Amino acid sequence: MGEILESLLSYLADNWPELLWIVIAASVASYLAGRRSLTQWRRRDFLGRLNVSLTYLEGETLRIRTILETDAEEIFLNASASTAIVQMAKKTTAENPLIPIPPEDRWFYLNSILNEISERFAHGHLKRAMDASVVEDDFLIALTCERAGKVRTQKIRALLFRRQFLENLPEEAPRYESPNHDTRWQTVQFLAERWTDSPDEFLELRLCL
Repeated sequence: MGEILESLLSYLADNWPELLWIVIAASVASYLAGRRSLTQWRRRDFLGRLNVSLTYLEGETLRIRTILETDAEEIFLNASASTAIVQMAKKTTAENPLIPIPPEDRWFYLNSILNEISERFAHGHLKRAMDASVVEDDFLIALTCERAGKVRTQKIRALLFRRQFLENLPEEAPRYESPNHDTRWQTVQFLAERWTDSPDEFLELRLCL
């Protein structure tokens, strides 16, 4: 035991400058990470998170329900892609909540989300393959970062709609479960026009239950 302690003390005596710098660097990194987390919390900035949000009408009421939420990197499986989508999300505006993804990259991002959603509804596709009774419908996905109104948190949101819903919006605004849901209704109206003019910014999928 004495020899081990003596060897350790000798190592520390010979290498203390390097060890000190390691401790300082680790402390600074930890401090900066803490400051960044606190700043994000105060600003309600969670752009590293991806939320898949189902939006639909139930009667005359607009419903917004989370299908899944996770870190963006868990969906896109690539740190560079996740960093890039966060930077693109910062460019959205109150008037245009669609994330400005370059045309050549849209399929990659949207298909990654489609795969995650499809996995969660796999039992429906299996039932269909076995000729069992299923309920199925066509849906649309669009990647947004809403900034209008009183949005509580800044997140990347993959909005999920029935295609029929987006193509047949009522003229009158629906009732809202929460006053800040008027922002989502503005987004829905914007996306309905965008779907007509620029369908390549969306991805279609069929879900089975």
